Amino acid sequence: MRTLLISIVFSLFSLLSLEAQNALNGQRSGLFDILPVDSTDIVFLGNSLTDGCEWHELFADNRIKNRGISGDTASDIHRRLGSVVKGHPAKIFLMAGINDISHGITADSIAGIVASIVDTIKDQSPSTDIYLQSCLPFNESFKRWKKLEGTQRTIVMLNDKLKRMASDKGIVWIDLYPLFSDGNDNLRTELTNDGLHLLAPGYIIWRDAIVKYIKE
Repeated sequence: MRTLLISIVFSLFSLLSLEAQNALNGQRSGLFDILPVDSTDIVFLGNSLTDGCEWHELFADNRIKNRGISGDTASDIHRRLGSVVKGHPAKIFLMAGINDISHGITADSIAGIVASIVDTIKDQSPSTDIYLQSCLPFNESFKRWKKLEGTQRTIVMLNDKLKRMASDKGIVWIDLYPLFSDGNDNLRTELTNDGLHLLAPGYIIWRDAIVKYIKE
């Protein structure tokens, strides 16, 4: 009986958390619909890893606009792309895929959706330079993200597919993965407090890896 009650409470908590996350995501995407993007802007597009940083402050560059939404899959990003590309930004830095992996979507399928994002940007905003960033490693030792446990190999496979796709489509590929890996396909423990998201030193590493692309 006790186990059943714990299971019911956990299920209710998960549903409430999901509802709260969906509400927050709707609020954020609605805000992005009305905030302008113009041809001088540099847009960071992605999920919670993108969402979690004050990019314009980190680079001391007010052209940078954060369009990350926590929990977004590649399909979510594709659906809300219109509010970004209608402004024809100068550059888009894209990261997507880790949430798709947590939903059990295959690396092939994810790569296909990301390719569709790239194609849409190219079609609707051909003047925009696209920078595709690899997914980061995950560290399951923190025991925080059950749906990502055992997915390290899938992350590596997805990055391989994204790298080939970027080459085929003539866009810039930025391989962040080795900078964050401990050498065994785990996110370095000193860069995270939950196994997935980054602490400040992680964002400094990310910044230093892409600053040349911001400035070019």
